[in-house]
Amino acid sequence: MKTHLIIGASSGVGLALANQLLKNGDSVINISRSLAELENPNLKQFSNDVSIDLPELSGPLDSLIYCPGSINLKPFRSLQPSDFLNDFNINVLYAIKCLQAYLPNLKMAEGTASVVFFSTVAVQMGMPFHASIAVAKGALEGLTKSLAAELAPKIRVNAIAPSLTNTPLAEKLLNTEEKMKASADRHPLKIVGQSQQIAEAACLLLYNNFITGTILQIDGGIGNIK
Repeated sequence: MKTHLIIGASSGVGLALANQLLKNGDSVINISRSLAELENPNLKQFSNDVSIDLPELSGPLDSLIYCPGSINLKPFRSLQPSDFLNDFNINVLYAIKCLQAYLPNLKMAEGTASVVFFSTVAVQMGMPFHASIAVAKGALEGLTKSLAAELAPKIRVNAIAPSLTNTPLAEKLLNTEEKMKASADRHPLKIVGQSQQIAEAACLLLYNNFITGTILQIDGGIGNIK
């Protein structure tokens, strides 16, 4: 049985991933401001805001998955330094904080441990009104590759770069049939991503020990084809 630490497993992709890992027979530790609505003897939860404090964990961790993110879409002229700073904190600095805190636990794992971050297709594709989030997630992709090199061979580090996914974070962008259809039509596959699909991709990165330093695009084809 592996032990996975998920930062932000109370909703969206984090919740879908926790549910999948528990179904696989693994153990999950969730750290989030609100607790996940899951009941399983192999689930342990901490109600913490990672920007403020982190609980102490003892024993080895086989993985750390950092799920918190932001969607801050504004014209560049409207963005303030505080917007860039807030997005950078949520997507990068707090991820670094969590990884530094639990790196000793990951190093205790039997075999190779795994770290998974979440980026966005907007980093490589270039999309209007995404300047602030693209800056933050671009930094996160750089961090992913740097740490993959530094922490090998004991710890693998990868990231997933999804397109817009139907999660609570994206609710305002997908809360009508018209918005859902418009988003689907922008993708070659004509569908909007679902949490379970992104969770399945995360499982691939967690269980396949021949992948590191990879930014995995799960985006309905929007980042590569027309």
